[in-house]
Amino acid sequence: MTGAVFEFHQGSSPLLISVPHDGRELPDDIAARMTPVALTLPDTDWHVAELYAFAREQGASMITARYSRYVVDLNRPPDDAALYAGKPASGICPSKTFGGEALYTDGNPINGTEQDARINRYWRPYHAEIAAVLSQTRRKHGYALLWDAHSIASRVPQLFDGDLPVLNIGTNRGASCAPTIESELVRYASQSQYSSVCNGRFTGGYITRYFGKPKQKMHAVQLELSQRSYMNETTLRYNRERSARLQRGLRGLLDTYIRAAETLHA
Repeated sequence: MTGAVFEFHQGSSPLLISVPHDGRELPDDIAARMTPVALTLPDTDWHVAELYAFAREQGASMITARYSRYVVDLNRPPDDAALYAGKPASGICPSKTFGGEALYTDGNPINGTEQDARINRYWRPYHAEIAAVLSQTRRKHGYALLWDAHSIASRVPQLFDGDLPVLNIGTNRGASCAPTIESELVRYASQSQYSSVCNGRFTGGYITRYFGKPKQKMHAVQLELSQRSYMNETTLRYNRERSARLQRGLRGLLDTYIRAAETLHA
């Protein structure tokens, strides 16, 4: 099914995968005001939807944003409150790239009225769909699982020092999923061929924090991937060999997530 601002695939398992930052569309009126750098969409979570396509074949539902995070950031709270205290923040309607370059030719022309309009047009439908799918899933299976899928350049000096680990698991410091689920994911990741961390630089954005309610049998986990693990960071091309190798690890992580939840709620 295709919505106005997202694409949705209905699966049969308790798992919903959210891909909020792989969208690349720009409305004409917004694109007309953007700088040449902005139009290249440098902060996109490139190819994440393609990377996780295998999960649909395994029964997962998937929601994928169509529009760029520069239109509205679906992983930020609607009141634009900071997610990471003391850290640089891009905002729900960003005005700069992660590298600090202006997105708009006249600086930041987004006023409160336009920001509210973007939230209503693009942000609210995406979140309403997640809420509806998770509610339906919990009624069907007795619990629901959300996996918020992201990626980022391996080096972003404005956001973190050095090279980012490949697997960055975020559980809002243990608040968005059951402890046994977190521990099983950490165990699997630590035994994989990839560097990993749990609740390091990325502890989970708004989607994970808002929808992760383990006491209500709704678990949420964010995974931020380092883009060097599956693509060429210079050309931005999808690397089939690297991605196939990473997909084996992702398949194992998702299987671990599902099995841990099944055991917990048996």
